Amino acid sequence: MSLQLENPPNGLQEPARERQAYRVVVCWSSGKSGLLQSDSAPNVIPFTAPPRFGGMEGRWTPEDLLLGAIASCYTVTFCALAEYSNLKYVDLDVEARGNLRTADLGYSLTEIAICPRLTIVDGEEQQRALRLMQKAKATCLVSRLLAVEPAFEPRLQVAGSGEVSVCAGNTSAGGAV
Repeated sequence: MSLQLENPPNGLQEPARERQAYRVVVCWSSGKSGLLQSDSAPNVIPFTAPPRFGGMEGRWTPEDLLLGAIASCYTVTFCALAEYSNLKYVDLDVEARGNLRTADLGYSLTEIAICPRLTIVDGEEQQRALRLMQKAKATCLVSRLLAVEPAFEPRLQVAGSGEVSVCAGNTSAGGAV
């Protein structure tokens, strides 16, 4: 489904074939809770403020949703790159972590880490797999939009080996998360 933006700001008009518009709507339900809706998904996502800020237990928070956007964007970006490159893998789990800190204007997510764990079929493909993991981090749209540079902590495993490599060259702009 393609959504059209009403009156895009000057400078944001691109050829129609290049533009992809997305839209979500939040409806307040009660207290510090609401429902998140998207034109691209049939189900709503109930969300709330974090419990320590008066929200309900057991619901997604905006912070969870942001980390989920980072991890899911990394996942689909890596999967597309791996498919294009014909990299065979049997498992991919992506953890995203963040730290919230007091800032001048309230709170800020000051540290974010993307921690993909990839299991490949062929041990000879480790360097290529790591390059694709790094390329996915560099090209992930959501991560590129963040004011905080996420740390990157890839882990690579060869199927059947039982060993997990913590890959050299991990990057961290904000320190360990």
